[in-house]
Amino acid sequence: MKIVATNIGERKEIDWKGKTVTTGIFKFPVETPIFLDVEKVKDDAICDRKYHGGIDQAVYAYSEKHYAYWKELYPNLDWELGMFGENLTVSDLEESQLHVGDTFKVGEVIIEVTKPRQPCMKLGVRFNDMKIVKQFWQQNLPGVYFKILQTGFVKAGDEFEQVKSCPQNPTIEEVYKSKREAKFKPKN
Repeated sequence: MKIVATNIGERKEIDWKGKTVTTGIFKFPVETPIFLDVEKVKDDAICDRKYHGGIDQAVYAYSEKHYAYWKELYPNLDWELGMFGENLTVSDLEESQLHVGDTFKVGEVIIEVTKPRQPCMKLGVRFNDMKIVKQFWQQNLPGVYFKILQTGFVKAGDEFEQVKSCPQNPTIEEVYKSKREAKFKPKN
């Protein structure tokens, strides 16, 4: 795995169906290295601290190869890396191969796999279509959150070097499936 793009976004107010929505999901690639701090990416907007940022969700990564699937469903969008609100667009990121607790050195940082992303309505705002939220839940392509164990800079081209493997722990895909089953479990 390696970083294909580093993405940051600014705080943005969007008119969505008559309501003002404040979001930081509109992220775009930057040419300079980005600093991964303990609770967030420096200079990246986090507008809802209840669900974004924090120690266990300091940085969000999404697989570049997942874009092909979504581009087929949404061919009329102006596609750019960072579309899913990820800070890191990564080549060959496989949720089925990443275990909670796996640790990597990338650039100057050491990061630990914590959990999958759970989509919220802001993804629908980004795509201008709320169907994406349910479609995202239906696929096993959630991307992954990382905890920052050692802060520092990362940039496009930096490779992931695994420093700790936790095969006894569930994979990100397994955790995501479990969360999906719990969320969509029929109510009695």
